[in-house]
Amino acid sequence: MKILMFGRGVIATIYGWALHQAGHDVEFYVRPGRAAVYGDAVDLDLFDVRRRVWGQRVVEKWPVRYREALEPDHDFDLIVLSVPHHRLTEAAAFLAPRVGQATVLVFGNLWTEPTAAIGALPLDRIAWGFPQAGGGFDADGVLCGALLPSVVFGTLGRPPTDRELAVRQAFREAGLRIKERPDFRGWMWVHFASDAGMFSQGLRLGSLSELAGSTRDFREALLAGRELLPLLQARGVDLRRHRGGLLPFRAPTWLTAPTLAWLTAHVTPIRVNFATHSDPDAEEPREICRDTLAEARRLGISVPRLEAAEPHFAREGTGRV
Repeated sequence: MKILMFGRGVIATIYGWALHQAGHDVEFYVRPGRAAVYGDAVDLDLFDVRRRVWGQRVVEKWPVRYREALEPDHDFDLIVLSVPHHRLTEAAAFLAPRVGQATVLVFGNLWTEPTAAIGALPLDRIAWGFPQAGGGFDADGVLCGALLPSVVFGTLGRPPTDRELAVRQAFREAGLRIKERPDFRGWMWVHFASDAGMFSQGLRLGSLSELAGSTRDFREALLAGRELLPLLQARGVDLRRHRGGLLPFRAPTWLTAPTLAWLTAHVTPIRVNFATHSDPDAEEPREICRDTLAEARRLGISVPRLEAAEPHFAREGTGRV
């Protein structure tokens, strides 16, 4: 399969590398002028957990190919669109007249209605997914992170199309297990609220990495997420369909908080993933918290812990989003 990764972010790079390993033809679309800045290779320092429970460390220089233009008559089979949720509308508008015959995999967070989030992108060309990897580029430009053994795919209440099945097969060929979520809209919103709970407390400390190993701070993050459950219900999410994803927030914090603290301090792939989220100026965590709080206010849902953390993610010059 000929695959275009949209941008050279963390998720695009990790999965681009995994898909390339599986024999797929992978390129990256980057803004004009960025290819020269990035250079012709990416330095990787990853924990690959696809085949070993504790992961295999991969340190290599991966040669990559970039393109700075995308014409409608391109021959890509798949475009992987993994951008911060607040950049999705802009990216979709750029891609809409340039889709060609490709399938577009929307591969990241969503908080609006999925069909509205993709704008003019043709719905019959869309596949929905979510990565199970993470990390960050360090000061030397090395991508440090972890690739977990599964990836999430879903649909909006119907069986996957042939296009969607082909995308799933490409990821299987890359050694990844597929987790299906039939109510992908609800699952995404649950995940988004979960992120808001965690990020709100991470931002209070400076970054998500500061949560690692701290039972007290994980307790606050879990309680912040628990306070968001009524918001999900108010948005029409059937929480009964997402018991697994909500278990950490519903279970007693005396059990879950120490468990998360221990995992983030001692299990290497999880520890690495948290450690790389150390940028105090990262915008996406703030945007997630802002959008979640704005929706809670719109619907009149009380979220005191998210409210208390607002000074740490409010836009400069205001305490309100």
